[in-house]
Amino acid sequence: MALKLKGDSEISDVLPSKAKALKINLNKHIYGTFAEIGAGQETVRHFFRAGGASGTIAKAMSAYDKEFSDAVYGIEDDGRYVTEERLQRMLTYEIELTEDRLTRRKHPDKMFFSYANTVTTIDFAKKFKGHGWVGIKFQLDSLEDYNEIILHVRFKETDAKLQQETLGILGVNLIYGAYYLNDKPKELLKSLLDNLHPIQLEIDMINFSGPRFSYVDNRLMSLLLVKNGMTNAVMFGPDGNNLLPAQQLYKANILALRGSFRPVTKVNMDMYKLAEELFLKENKVKKENTKIIFEITLANLSSEGRIDERDFLDRAELLCSLGQNVMISNYQEYYKLVEYFSEFTKARIGLAMGVASFIQIFDEKYYRNLSGGILEAFGKLFFKDLKVYLYPFKNSKTKELVTSENLKVHPRMKELYKFFKYNGKVIDIKDYDPEILDVFSKTILDMISNGTEGWEEMLPKGISDIIKEERLFGYSRRKFAKKTFKR
Repeated sequence: MALKLKGDSEISDVLPSKAKALKINLNKHIYGTFAEIGAGQETVRHFFRAGGASGTIAKAMSAYDKEFSDAVYGIEDDGRYVTEERLQRMLTYEIELTEDRLTRRKHPDKMFFSYANTVTTIDFAKKFKGHGWVGIKFQLDSLEDYNEIILHVRFKETDAKLQQETLGILGVNLIYGAYYLNDKPKELLKSLLDNLHPIQLEIDMINFSGPRFSYVDNRLMSLLLVKNGMTNAVMFGPDGNNLLPAQQLYKANILALRGSFRPVTKVNMDMYKLAEELFLKENKVKKENTKIIFEITLANLSSEGRIDERDFLDRAELLCSLGQNVMISNYQEYYKLVEYFSEFTKARIGLAMGVASFIQIFDEKYYRNLSGGILEAFGKLFFKDLKVYLYPFKNSKTKELVTSENLKVHPRMKELYKFFKYNGKVIDIKDYDPEILDVFSKTILDMISNGTEGWEEMLPKGISDIIKEERLFGYSRRKFAKKTFKR
């Protein structure tokens, strides 16, 4: 039986790893190589044991020694072995070798593949739990170009042997999914944890490419990793390709801006630019080492208990067009987000947020699950090298401007707030544009939906054009034409 993942409505039957391997072995068209480094040859072992492997396995190898590995695959510029670049080099080398040694005249119907992984398992001191890159380059027609699925895994188990076994099952799932679920990428993604459980491993990045995946949006695949409980946070860049958070955030200064970005507004961009200016003035912050992240929580993507994938892609489209890195996380509480960042860096972290969001941080109801309550959460939040850059809020009724100097928190929280405020943890953004303080995403969304004119002026340059051209957020020229005609 399949293990139930977060978000699944029901438990469904899945094939055991041996049955998957056997089905591939019995397919006379599937033929390729296995190259596994760092955790034994755990994936190919399943295919040898399933039976009928002679028709599937061209070669199985493990260039475990670094010098031998360099002799086969070449030397990486950074000298590392557990990287995406190394995996790509392995996949390409093995495919080219197969095509060199086998002629299409003799094997006209063979669908070649190369499967590879480069992994480091848990160290002897159990300080680093281990991680790795896993991928497959494969054909679905002998006359077609190759497709690719590449993913990154972080191990959670505390025993090297268990991690090796987990890697073997994951590899079988990937190869099986590539050949039998390639037309259903969402199902393929979920099937990677068949016969496994999220407590064993985390998949925090995946990219699909090739002719059969030309319609796949890798940003959506990122979202599904979080939605399916396969990881807690994912990132993608302006080009829409998924990024490995650990790689992007390693030893970096991080400035994060959380929002719904539905759509991204002038306020969002003003907040980001001014917060960045303040952040870069800090002694411990260097521009070349700074990562800016526009972060959206899973809760912010949910509508009536479900995630609207089209709506998510609309938001992603606009943020990417502005050249931003985007993170999707399952960390509704800010202290969890900061803890996550702190896994990868000890450098300064900044959070840019509006006053209304900041006040919510002091609501005790968010910390009832912690034994130490809000004090424990704030210890985790502000104990780190963190600063909050606060964008003012204008009260729509009183027109009063609310900043860190006059914001109101619950009476029980006053002294706690003062402690962080007067220790320099909270910085007001002062050079804001007063003309845009009345701009809110919801207002813009309602105007677009109702065909009301004037919303374009509330958005960053070029964003309204994209919304109109791509018909994002339900935009319809007909609605606006009707309004104009009536007048």
